[in-house]
Amino acid sequence: MTIEERLFSLQDKKYRDFHRSLVPGVGDNYIIGVRMPLLRRLAKEIDPEEIISVLPHTYYEENQLHSILLSDMKDYDECLRQVERFLPYVDNWATCDSLRPRCFAKHSADLLPHIRRWMATKHVFTVRFGIGLLEAFCLDSAFREEHLHWVASIKREEYYIRMMQAWYFATALAKQWEATLPIIPTLPDWVRRKTIQKACESFRVSDGHKSALKKTRVENLFLQG
Repeated sequence: MTIEERLFSLQDKKYRDFHRSLVPGVGDNYIIGVRMPLLRRLAKEIDPEEIISVLPHTYYEENQLHSILLSDMKDYDECLRQVERFLPYVDNWATCDSLRPRCFAKHSADLLPHIRRWMATKHVFTVRFGIGLLEAFCLDSAFREEHLHWVASIKREEYYIRMMQAWYFATALAKQWEATLPIIPTLPDWVRRKTIQKACESFRVSDGHKSALKKTRVENLFLQG
């Protein structure tokens, strides 16, 4: 069977109808309705070239398979090359956020120029991808304070960019509190409020830090302590 035929053989129509509302950027006719565990299993059974060598894809699930295969790729240079090919075709948050190549973790310093370039593009999901990589790979030992300013300097109105900015800063508050705290009052209002909401919902942020963040919900918008 072709990849398309195999995907349709795994179709769950009820799941398809439910999932359509979660990825509004994808046309209803382009979602087959295959659950992620089945996609991950299929990714292990196929020749990766059947997906990676073909762009653009027709179906959402083909893009998901592409993302899974790139995330499992072990060679950093080849993975980076393939990510560059794929990013212009990423058209929804789910595919964007599932694209987290594990081989990138050991190359965070090498990635930084690419991350900055991606965050400066016009393509919404390429910007989101760049921010997501900073969150995934550069908030622990690879963290540098300037990364916070890179993300804060992105002045975009698109929902999927602003939401990823908020996720980034909420995670940064959990992992790099002292460095991140002074940045929060400078963020655009929507991003700041969503950051505080996400941080206060996180089990990784201490009760004391949550109390400090909640003070920013008063009108002066400035943090104390």
